[in-house]
Amino acid sequence: MKEVLFVINTLGRAGAETALLELLNRLDPKEYQASLYVLTNQGEMAKELPEYVRLLNTDYEAVSVLSAEGQKALRRQVLKAMFTRMTAARCFPYLLRNLSAMAAKKRILPDKLLWRVLSDAGRISEKHYDLAVAFLEGGSAYYVADHVSADKKAAFIHVDYQKAGYTRALDRDCYLKYDRIFAVSGEVRTAFLAVYPECEKKTDIFHNLINRKKVQSRAELPGGFDDAFDGQRILTVGRLTKQKAFEVSIEAMKRLKDAGMRVRWYVLGEGDQRSLLEEKIRKLGLEQDFCLLGAVDNPYPYMLQADVYVHASRFEGKSIAIQEAQILGKAILVSDCSGNREQVAPNVDGMLCSLTPDGIADGIRELLQDAEKRSRLGAAASLRETADERELDKLLSMLR
Repeated sequence: MKEVLFVINTLGRAGAETALLELLNRLDPKEYQASLYVLTNQGEMAKELPEYVRLLNTDYEAVSVLSAEGQKALRRQVLKAMFTRMTAARCFPYLLRNLSAMAAKKRILPDKLLWRVLSDAGRISEKHYDLAVAFLEGGSAYYVADHVSADKKAAFIHVDYQKAGYTRALDRDCYLKYDRIFAVSGEVRTAFLAVYPECEKKTDIFHNLINRKKVQSRAELPGGFDDAFDGQRILTVGRLTKQKAFEVSIEAMKRLKDAGMRVRWYVLGEGDQRSLLEEKIRKLGLEQDFCLLGAVDNPYPYMLQADVYVHASRFEGKSIAIQEAQILGKAILVSDCSGNREQVAPNVDGMLCSLTPDGIADGIRELLQDAEKRSRLGAAASLRETADERELDKLLSMLR
């Protein structure tokens, strides 16, 4: 039996974590002993792990890193990491150097700096694995590269590498230590290779695995909207972070309301931008029109019941939320950015728009006012193929 270790930064409810769970569910426990290490020691999706996967964390906290409780737990974890094996002192030159580089670019990203601290303070194990997989950028990539013993190592890239704020200085060139690198889309691969051109021959595309039948069956379960609103509903699923550009969507909602449209916009997700977004919603008088519902265990009834699905972000890797909305036959509007462009064929199975209040509002208005177009785009979206078992073989072939 082959021993395979997976490492991920958190196990919260987000796209990469969902993709990892689906991958783990497809492993044959008779052939592979899968272990998982979560760098932040937290995340609410641990309860969904297959029973044959070993969770290596001790004192694991099954709370969302985006919740208030989860933020407290994360701060405790970071503080503990700083004093574990004198990690903060050892990392100080690295932290100072990269902080200065960020300040020069006027873009300081504390989470990118802290991944190195959490990685270097992670659990120490003498166990040797046949394959070790870093399933996210940042901490998990650093940990597997520097602190795991394995015959083969693989890393996954889920975002536009440069736009997300990563650099080779932050990484310490860690990707040169990997045998294979898997990007979740063609655009993600291109963006990564612009920084690591010497990795071209070992970098492949690995499309996210999605259980189509599971999405469809869960969409039919009880749940979804309960506010008795009788107008048209817009839905977005995503973390409340700067990447998702919800402040632009709020401005677009203001335009729709001022135009007299009877619509309501709902967002499923949590994040560090909530208070800023709530203030903007209050300022524009949209308390009843732009609804931040928080994270939910089952978003699919909401997707099925929505009239339009909108994903207007600054950049993406390959959004699983978009793919899930497509499976459910939704008319989709996405911003014209890296990642999104690869998932929607304009006016064939969805629409693209500029990431501006007017661009988003105009696209939504066009879809909501044309039932035939919504139906046609949604039907085409539902026919889009999702990744099959051949994707998983790209990873497991490393063991042969």
